[in-house]
Amino acid sequence: MNAIVDCNSFYCSCERVFRADLRDKPVVVLSNNDGCIISRSDEARQLGVGMAIPYFQARHIIEKNGIAVFSSNYHLYGDMSRRVMDTLRVLAGEEAGEKDAPARVEVYSVDEAFMDLSAIPPGELAGHAKHIKDTVEQWTGISVSIGVAPTKTLAKLANIMAKKNKKASGCVMVLATEEEQRLALQQTRVDHLWGVGRAYAAKLINWGITSAWELRNMPEEWAHTNMGGVVGVRLIRELRGIPAIVMEEELVNKKMIATTRMFGRPVTAVQELKEAVATYISRAAEKLRRQESAAKVVSVFIVSKEEDHLADFKRGATISNYTTLPKATSLTHELIKSAVELVEQLYENGKEYKKAGVMLSSLVPDDSIQGNLFIPPAENQHRFLMNTIDNINFSMRDDSVKFGSSGMAKNWKMRQELRSKRHSSRWEELKEIR
Repeated sequence: MNAIVDCNSFYCSCERVFRADLRDKPVVVLSNNDGCIISRSDEARQLGVGMAIPYFQARHIIEKNGIAVFSSNYHLYGDMSRRVMDTLRVLAGEEAGEKDAPARVEVYSVDEAFMDLSAIPPGELAGHAKHIKDTVEQWTGISVSIGVAPTKTLAKLANIMAKKNKKASGCVMVLATEEEQRLALQQTRVDHLWGVGRAYAAKLINWGITSAWELRNMPEEWAHTNMGGVVGVRLIRELRGIPAIVMEEELVNKKMIATTRMFGRPVTAVQELKEAVATYISRAAEKLRRQESAAKVVSVFIVSKEEDHLADFKRGATISNYTTLPKATSLTHELIKSAVELVEQLYENGKEYKKAGVMLSSLVPDDSIQGNLFIPPAENQHRFLMNTIDNINFSMRDDSVKFGSSGMAKNWKMRQELRSKRHSSRWEELKEIR
């Protein structure tokens, strides 16, 4: 059996952990630059606050009902996510009688994880799922919903049902028998299924297949022909309770590393673009060294602001370029040099830019890079310098040591006017109790 543990309104739940006064109160969290609503509590949803809508469109409802509003606080959310996942790993280890069993927990996203419950007897699944729920909430303060079923797809469906009526389900739903699965599939539209996107959902409905149960009863040959080959066959099997999507090992080392941000205001000067890209490269290089890798390819992209004032919430034109380095490196200053040169090639005078990003790819292990006997001895100390900078910044935070090309004022930085304190990752922002 598979279970999926899904944090309820995760960003809002993180804010509530350190704000007891907001328990059972409406809360919303905004996207980058305080643009759109990306998380809302059940109370905010019941008051009519839509999901993914611009903040200004919901401002009248928010102000009228005294809804608490927060800018995205990714330092806090990332740390709380780690605590939730570590708790699940501990519980998985308890099941297997081991201290650590990472293969039994697959982190799917920042607020979701699959768990392998095959060792739990069928009659104990509901009780065990409730134990997981209660433990996560007690240890982290984050409320979760859990769906349990023979396959990942059915577990996602069970989780949706658990969330739909939290009081009746207790935020736990188990679809263990064929009868339970049949009733759940008959009540579910195909466009609510995990793995069925908008395009396929529209096609299925056009073909007269509206419920998940109807899709489940389609022949595998039909799915292979009409739903993307093997992917469609896997979906049909998963709906029939036959596991076709296995638990995956956690990816320890990434194959590429990217950093991208929206600007707090439109940027027109090439120098500010260079500062932003240099900052993003510094962050990506730090992640690169953390997994002991080096990059061979540096890519940069910039996004211009739409000229049509009626298209403020549409994606502007994206232009990008990349360069292949003579040899793979993890040294920040070498990566910055290549990235800044790319900015000069991409920049167009007179245009306004609202976003930029960098990507490091063609990664190789750092210890596989061959040394050079013909460079000055001082250059061999660069790796030691990088490690020293990383250690200082990790302990002191907020880029205490940085390269001058990253800028000082950083007036282009993303807006976070309503951000809460980083209670769990900054000594100076620890929660005070009086």
